Amino acid sequence: MDWRDAEAEYESEVLGETTLARLFEASADRNADRVAQQYKGGIYDRSLVADDVVPAAPAGDYADLTYAEMRTLVRHLAAGFRELGVAGGERVGLFAHTRMEWAQCDFALLAAGGVVTTVYTSSSERQVKYLLGDPEATGVVVENADCLRRVLAVEDDLDLEFVVVLDEIPDGSGMSGAIRDRDDIYSLADVHEMGVDAYDADTYETWVDEPAMDDLASLIYTSGTTGQPKGVQLTHRNFRANVNQCFRRFGPRPDDPDRLAITPDSTTLSFLPLAHVFERLAGHYLMFAAGATVAYAESPDTLREDFQLVRPTTGTSVPRVYEKLYDAIRTQASESPVKERIFEWAVGVGQAYHEVDNPGTALTLKHRIADRLVFSQVREAIGGRLEFFISGGGSLSADLCALYHGMGLPILEGYGLTETSPVISVNPPNGPKIGTIGTPVVDVEIEIDESVVGEVQRRETEGQIGELLVRGPNVTSGYWNRPEETEQSFTDGWFRTGDIVHLRPDGYIEFRERAKQLLVLSTGKNVAPGPIEDAFASNQLVEQCLVLGDGKKFVSALLVPNVEAVHEWADREGIDLPEDRRKLARDERLRARLQREVDQVNERLESYEQIKQFRIVTEEFTEENGMLTPTMKKKRRHILDRYADDVEMLYRDSTSRP
Repeated sequence: MDWRDAEAEYESEVLGETTLARLFEASADRNADRVAQQYKGGIYDRSLVADDVVPAAPAGDYADLTYAEMRTLVRHLAAGFRELGVAGGERVGLFAHTRMEWAQCDFALLAAGGVVTTVYTSSSERQVKYLLGDPEATGVVVENADCLRRVLAVEDDLDLEFVVVLDEIPDGSGMSGAIRDRDDIYSLADVHEMGVDAYDADTYETWVDEPAMDDLASLIYTSGTTGQPKGVQLTHRNFRANVNQCFRRFGPRPDDPDRLAITPDSTTLSFLPLAHVFERLAGHYLMFAAGATVAYAESPDTLREDFQLVRPTTGTSVPRVYEKLYDAIRTQASESPVKERIFEWAVGVGQAYHEVDNPGTALTLKHRIADRLVFSQVREAIGGRLEFFISGGGSLSADLCALYHGMGLPILEGYGLTETSPVISVNPPNGPKIGTIGTPVVDVEIEIDESVVGEVQRRETEGQIGELLVRGPNVTSGYWNRPEETEQSFTDGWFRTGDIVHLRPDGYIEFRERAKQLLVLSTGKNVAPGPIEDAFASNQLVEQCLVLGDGKKFVSALLVPNVEAVHEWADREGIDLPEDRRKLARDERLRARLQREVDQVNERLESYEQIKQFRIVTEEFTEENGMLTPTMKKKRRHILDRYADDVEMLYRDSTSRP
């Protein structure tokens, strides 16, 4: 039987058509004694810990909660939220980092009959006002004094009936007085205590099944890279369908018992924002449905330490994190010239080994040596149990993906949107193809609108190329209070993704570019900037790249150097580079060195895609400076505004350039 047919016919007790609260309850019944959550000590002043609701975790280490213990917490919190008036589709904001209480509150609010609307912790006061005001939230759960301060600063423009705080508010924060003087601000422990007093098992059961499958479960606001964030309406059916679709692809199947899978024995390390749909589905609903263990990382900056402590078997992340992880591995391997040469040799062997169907005796032997000297140490550095990663939220460099596969750390790249709950396609564990975003999951239909690309591009492409259109049970019904934009997003029942893809004859999809980000040169050529930027993903000297050229005669780029690696190169070469970053960006010796890196990338591109000019900018694109979204996608418009003078200089004399 073909694996696609086996996937469609797969049966499991994990699959079903239930509300999200019932999904969790059923999994807790099956997995009561298994570990559901792992939480770290020494990070948060958790009110649940202060009130002895959950035991304190050792500082710098993890403690466990079983499914039975988590279920008890969720039930009591749900009853507490009902006491606060949550029911009947009332919208409640969740404004916190990814942590165990976020997950508990999500399931509790859903069980109480609420709708969860999410707020990123990086949101400004203006954004908080919009993200709580647009959905007309009646309450909000905030993480700490800082989040509380931002909510109270704009509360006159909101209609909040209550605020719940996850952490203890310390004296001196400026917020402790507000809590003492008001009767509408509660700690999470307060909500739990109210729930303990009010909880009734039979009544709770009616809450869990009360919402219809097509009732709203969550509003998730788009990242706003192309304008004002829109509230995507996702129902219980949308999320539940996508859990089913993903579990059919990643669950344990009897037709292929040896393949990699997500099972009750799986452990994941969760660190992406749960406010975003990718982690909400892949690192939260899917994992809890499967009965897996979800551990919460302190932050992306402590991932290596957390990998060692948790020893996960799987994990979800975005390309930027895989790039950073590779940079950390390479930096450690470059402690001496000998180690660096061994690492670079092993990298070449790993990529070559993965890219050939029959590696032969010599390459196999080299790979074994590379594995013993380098790859086994890399796997051990991230816990020693990692079976596979899942990548989404952006395109991943094919070279970097191949390298991870060669190291015995396969990355299964997928694709989706907030509007599709989110997974549309993902590489199967038993048949991944690097450079693709896999095949559509079960019950997702796709069409390719070829009219959005040029005739030459269509003629030269084997298969189909154009905008991806989708439909299925995981696709949103539209945007909150945005009927016109909802109508524009659909054509005859098909949702327009706005993404240009290549549907290959083998059924696998290659992501090309966001249609809105496709560069149309003044020569008429269409250029996808993403693949060019991805070509620098594993580059030692280039940290980030932004490709430009829309409406211009040629392609150019802004390059952010890896400042530490650049200085290490300069020291080896006896070059005295300036420490001042502004002067560094204008140093001709650095420019000449980076030109060689650009030339290597250009060799793999069509002539009209090649980078003809570049400027060096030394401020890394980050969420903090507003140049990345919370899921680490580039905010192209913000970057172009920030470096408008540099962009102008790139094209000032464009008439004389190729």
